[in-house]
Amino acid sequence: MGKAVNKYSPEVRERAVRMVFDNQGQHESRWSAILSISSKIGCSPQTLNEWVKRSEVDSGQRSGITTEMSEKMKALERENRDLKQANEILRKASALLRLEMWTSFPRRGI
Repeated sequence: MGKAVNKYSPEVRERAVRMVFDNQGQHESRWSAILSISSKIGCSPQTLNEWVKRSEVDSGQRSGITTEMSEKMKALERENRDLKQANEILRKASALLRLEMWTSFPRRGI
């Protein structure tokens, strides 16, 4: 599974989110502000809404896992996966060495 390509730069995302926060008072609701702004920048309202919610989580205005924490968790999971793979390789190599040692040494009296 490949990583999704971001169609919008971080600057465009930040600007769109800022526009939602700045123009919220000029609309009946946040959703109507999102509808208006998303059509101007060419993204779906759902996408812009996710950006706004992510911004609120990252700034502490909404509960949830921040982007920074999510990235740290992904890095730790990747490191854990790599370490498990390295351990498995070492375990197999150790078993192979024991087998080689067992079969290569002459046995006396057996």
